[in-house]
Amino acid sequence: METDEGMIGRRLLLAGAIGLAALAQAPGVWAKLSGSGVKGLIGSASDGALDKLAQPGAFYRDTAVRILLPGAGGQMASKLFGVGDKLGLTTNLTKSLNDAAGKAAGEAKPIFRAAIDNLRWSDAPTLVSKRDGATRYLQTSAGDTLFGKVSPLIGSALENVGAFRQLDQLTKGNSLMATAGLTRDGLTRSVTEQALKGIFHYMASEEAALRRNPAGLLKGIF
Repeated sequence: METDEGMIGRRLLLAGAIGLAALAQAPGVWAKLSGSGVKGLIGSASDGALDKLAQPGAFYRDTAVRILLPGAGGQMASKLFGVGDKLGLTTNLTKSLNDAAGKAAGEAKPIFRAAIDNLRWSDAPTLVSKRDGATRYLQTSAGDTLFGKVSPLIGSALENVGAFRQLDQLTKGNSLMATAGLTRDGLTRSVTEQALKGIFHYMASEEAALRRNPAGLLKGIF
């Protein structure tokens, strides 16, 4: 036989789920959500996005976030590489860039969590009322900070996966490569920018899913 305490607990849990379901269906309520609640939501969205993109091949498989060589989506680089491109060397380099982005994503959780903790979420009532509002607020307010923190991770990952070595082999003796951003610094900057764009893309989807799912909201907020 169920105890009084058990029945009360079940009722409270049910009431909480119903309340959260109503919250998910009432975007205006998000404008009044506490800063800690929004931070919990976007923190869960951040973790989920980074976990997915850290999986081997995740960046490259998804054309929406695939990392390309600098210069008109890699087209300029392909022309400059000439024979190397015909041999498929740029494809190998592109895959290495995506591998590096995935490795960096796997190490970036603390960086994103710190950025989330350092923002004053009470200043964003209008933005957080949208289905991806918290993600966009983080991107707008902490984008530069995140770039500075993630860039060293990308640089190390590019070195570890052999992307810099591949780049050096392909650009050797070609003075025009620098104009397309095909230097170590240019490559690091380009991959960081594209990786962050992809991470925010996934975060927006994660945030929207959490808002639609009362169970996810319960986990993300409380």
